[in-house]
Amino acid sequence: MIDYIYLYLLSPLHTGGTTQEGNLLGIARESHTNLPYIPSSTIRGKIRSTVTDKDIQDKLFGNDLKDGKQLEQGNIWIGDASILWLPVPSLSHSVVWISCHMLLQRWQRLKDCNLTIPAEYSCNFTNGQSAVYLKDAIIKAEHLKQWANWKDFVPQTLETSAINRVLILPDQHCTTLIQMSLWRQVKIKLDEHKSVDGGFRYEEAIPPDTLMYLPWGITSQANGASQKSYTDFRNLLAANSILQIGGQESLGRGFVQQWI
Repeated sequence: MIDYIYLYLLSPLHTGGTTQEGNLLGIARESHTNLPYIPSSTIRGKIRSTVTDKDIQDKLFGNDLKDGKQLEQGNIWIGDASILWLPVPSLSHSVVWISCHMLLQRWQRLKDCNLTIPAEYSCNFTNGQSAVYLKDAIIKAEHLKQWANWKDFVPQTLETSAINRVLILPDQHCTTLIQMSLWRQVKIKLDEHKSVDGGFRYEEAIPPDTLMYLPWGITSQANGASQKSYTDFRNLLAANSILQIGGQESLGRGFVQQWI
């Protein structure tokens, strides 16, 4: 059985990538889509650090090498976090959350549901008379289609109540707009005289108000302890509804609201 954890970003989130190109400090990206994601190891490590009971920690996540014991696998597995809806600034509609068939199909496959994904350019906020302006993109009114059951594709919780304008784009256009909508902060290093010491550096982050999700479940290692581990993990998440994931903690980055 696969369960899900949803993450609603409360602040920009930065998870370091494997490479740094020039003066750009990038974020972790999927190799086949180049889209941002949160590695499972980052999420697992953060949730593990919230456990104060060492026995429960070892049972759920496995023990450490420093324990001096033989390494054992924990009873919980955690997957990577993927984007479901990402906010994009709009000159015509303030903020619009975008997704695409590729992202919705991925979510639907893992969720094992049979919802019919609507056509490209379906949205819930058009009257058929006005165009939509998304950063440097303009979508003409005649291309937009009404989307009646959009709430089936957005978890209806208090955390997601702000997501009220959604739009499905073609895969390639959605990918481009996501790349353009990432936060990029300029960093400079100052010396003791408050003068610039070296060049500029740009750091990327996934924007706040992005909705992400990740799968989790019980490993085969759990055997007879599966139900207790399942309950312990759910209780652990319930006790830590807000987590801080990724780097730049001192700057207030990475705060997320999570729920099952």
